[in-house]
Amino acid sequence: MNSFDRPLVIAGPCMAEDLDLMEKVCAHMVELSKELNFQYVFKASYDKANRSSTSSYRGPGLEQGLEWLGKIKKKYHVPVLTDIHEASQAAKVAEVCDYLQIPAFLCRQTDLLVAAVETGAFVNIKKGQFLVPAAMAEIVNKAKEAAENKGIPLRVAVCERGASFGYGNLVVDMRSLATMAESKAPVIFDITHSTQLPASGGKTSSGERRFAPLLARSAAASGYLSGFFLEVHTNPSQAKSDSDVQLTMAQADALLRQTLPVWENAKEFAELDKSFT
Repeated sequence: MNSFDRPLVIAGPCMAEDLDLMEKVCAHMVELSKELNFQYVFKASYDKANRSSTSSYRGPGLEQGLEWLGKIKKKYHVPVLTDIHEASQAAKVAEVCDYLQIPAFLCRQTDLLVAAVETGAFVNIKKGQFLVPAAMAEIVNKAKEAAENKGIPLRVAVCERGASFGYGNLVVDMRSLATMAESKAPVIFDITHSTQLPASGGKTSSGERRFAPLLARSAAASGYLSGFFLEVHTNPSQAKSDSDVQLTMAQADALLRQTLPVWENAKEFAELDKSFT
């Protein structure tokens, strides 16, 4: 579970809206990964199971979503990631996806976590907006026990995506990155979801995309990160979910060009911090 030699970047549209969108984003990010030398994982969700309203589009569903993700993986030779919401989905999704993601609202669901770990896929565990950062160590311990019981290596990361601050607002406490790193799992920073204003739009969440670069730079400078998560769309204003926080491909380019050098220069900062304990 050591940190990666190169930063891991998980990026793609929030939802698997259609194959054309997925291909355009993936092709762009693959080329950028070659230029900026980061490890790239394509991300798209086949089901947004936690939508506020039943009138909100949830996605193409498991079968169609996995078909598209499989095509992306084969055509662009990249690992792919998607969310799972029920333990029964884990094994089937892992037949296609190299990475399984535990949504923030479900991070304490033991059966879901165990099922994901037991597939042998890499598992990205989002920290719940309601959870103290130190609690992620116990979630990692759950995953470790599941891996040991199965006789397989533990392959998990923990992901910060902001904490609830009153109603309809999130804040990122940069101290949480250091605390989550104490779990010994790689720490990922979710740039775009951290700018959300959850359910503040009534039926949908809104957000403040303008803060994405500031949060990304700040998190990168912590010295505790192994990677970044960001949602990228060809036309965010027309996206079927997270339209206020997804980035255009040009915005993703600019953000990563600015953020990754900060990450590189901050790798030794965590060692400095130890001298202050």
